Amino acid sequence: MITTDNYTEIEIPIGNTFLNGILRLKKKSKGIVLFSHGSGSSRFSSRNNYVAELLFEQGFSSLLFDLLTTQEEMIYENRFDIELLTERLLYATSWVSSNKETKKLPVAYFGASTGAASALKAAAILGKNIKAVISRGGRPDLAMSSLSKILTPTLLIVGGNDEVVIELNKKAKSELSGIRELKIINGASHLFEEPGALEMVAKISIDWLDKYLKI
Repeated sequence: MITTDNYTEIEIPIGNTFLNGILRLKKKSKGIVLFSHGSGSSRFSSRNNYVAELLFEQGFSSLLFDLLTTQEEMIYENRFDIELLTERLLYATSWVSSNKETKKLPVAYFGASTGAASALKAAAILGKNIKAVISRGGRPDLAMSSLSKILTPTLLIVGGNDEVVIELNKKAKSELSGIRELKIINGASHLFEEPGALEMVAKISIDWLDKYLKI
């Protein structure tokens, strides 16, 4: 375990498999946000770490972790195995719920791209144990059969230039039965690489978490 001023590197055991993670633990934390990355990404995702830092500044802890091991990542199909990714997210959620430093914190999910599908499917399984879900440039269509079961307030964020994904998210929103909202960030592409785009993602996310991430 490696600890810096802002985060601790942790391992999540799953049988004989260990998933590496980065835990940012805020004192007097408002809650903890688990990040579910998109295909080909990891706990080192620059975009998700940037958002996690902005969340940290506003009082939210976070866990970014590798949904796949290095060996599993080498098998291309695993990156799009939503059932496997959902299973891993559920294990990480169980770890957070049993870890002495985080077990009392309300839990939210932040999913990006294909990772959003695993976040939505896990939220459908865990129900009210998950207080909020945020999807950034997500593919909720990959979890379409689970959307009507989700009780968790769900925020869908899409770049204004990401036309195909906008349509997928509009359809997903219509399938969600609980509290849901679609936010389109004008001028942003799928990866939100434009100046100020990720800051807007973080701001909208913080507002959502302040509203719903409660015991």
